[in-house]
Amino acid sequence: MDRLLVLCRHGESEWNKLNLFTGWKDPNLTEKGVEEAKNAGRKLKAKGLVFDVAYTSALTRAQRTLDLILGELGQTDLPITRDQALNERDYGDLSGLNKDEARQKWGDEQVHVWRRSYDVPPPGGESLKDTAARVLPYWEAHILPDLKAGKRIIVAAHGNSLRALVMKLEKLTPEEILKRELATGAPIVYRLDENGEVISHEDLAG
Repeated sequence: MDRLLVLCRHGESEWNKLNLFTGWKDPNLTEKGVEEAKNAGRKLKAKGLVFDVAYTSALTRAQRTLDLILGELGQTDLPITRDQALNERDYGDLSGLNKDEARQKWGDEQVHVWRRSYDVPPPGGESLKDTAARVLPYWEAHILPDLKAGKRIIVAAHGNSLRALVMKLEKLTPEEILKRELATGAPIVYRLDENGEVISHEDLAG
């Protein structure tokens, strides 16, 4: 028996649309983001996938994405665990700033380092390494035991919290994970063995 795990980044948020650093701020989905989430649900339904439990972050955009996906699947009564361990990377002093404004304030090179390095956090915020340091213990303590017990799981979260999981699951290096873009509202379907090792994965983007 293979074990099903689906990871899905939330649909486009109001701040994605405005090109703002979001982090732990809590904007809602745009109309496009709502449609992306519904489309994710339709893609999963077309593959005949159903779930036993769901996990999401403490932030509205991920929770709403999950609700919309489950609505398309007809699984609105699914048990959902919400935890800030799955929140987006905290961008600290960059949160709420337009990315162009941040470049004007700190310079292109510095902002690029904060966005694309593995272990250099922005002022008052988290690096991807810091994000992984809270996501992965949560995975080990909660999600992985459910998977090993044979439960079919969907996780709706954020670009960087999901990157931490993708890095672990696919055994990627820090350099490799930084090049990996996770599209909004695009599910990744994993099949795992009884030890939590990936047998196969399929990206449903596009």
